[in-house]
Amino acid sequence: MSEATPILSLRAISRQYRVGDNRTLDVLRAVDLDLVPGEIVGLIGPSGSGKSSLLHAAGLLEAPSSGEIWIDGRNCSALDDAGRTALRLHRIGFVYQFHHLLPEFGALDNVALPMLIAGRSRGVATERAQELLTRLGLGQRLDHQPAQLSGGEQQRVAIARALANRPGVILADEPTGNLDHATSKVVLDDLQALVKAEGTTALVATHNLELTAYMDRVFALQDGRLVPREN
Repeated sequence: MSEATPILSLRAISRQYRVGDNRTLDVLRAVDLDLVPGEIVGLIGPSGSGKSSLLHAAGLLEAPSSGEIWIDGRNCSALDDAGRTALRLHRIGFVYQFHHLLPEFGALDNVALPMLIAGRSRGVATERAQELLTRLGLGQRLDHQPAQLSGGEQQRVAIARALANRPGVILADEPTGNLDHATSKVVLDDLQALVKAEGTTALVATHNLELTAYMDRVFALQDGRLVPREN
């Protein structure tokens, strides 16, 4: 890609799980990866290949067995729980297969909430939430609760929420896995456009190989190692 300074760097990330009294399963083996601003990187592989484990490590949700996670040029591997929580709130956005929106809140409030938790004023949070939702084509749906939105609309609200605090990194785990083919393309179009416009970076795990056309780079997880793929 470019020679820009990476927002996210993974260095020799390994993850083992104990599967018996005397046996371990190597899910990730010395994975290295750099993500720079403005790019979307695809991560493909079958269920159980380690995609979610890699995203959990990158998002400081689960400590790897070994290796280092660098965000904004800072080694975050040894942060305590409070430090990890603060970094996730301000510098990492998450999008999952299921949107996990708060059902009692409208779209605007679902997007504003992370900003309020981060200490933004109600006015600033509302303005930013409205801007993001409008850019995603939901300007007329601000007060609609999740149950009043289609699956694609719900996922676009989730994308807006992930971007609310202007994170450096978006981590998306099968973000279109619960959507039909046409809606998946719309959601990826929107995610791609916002990542470029916001100057963030995204690591997107998917089993849908057609969606890798939206990615700047694509890697497959094979036997715990990252293997570059043509997209």
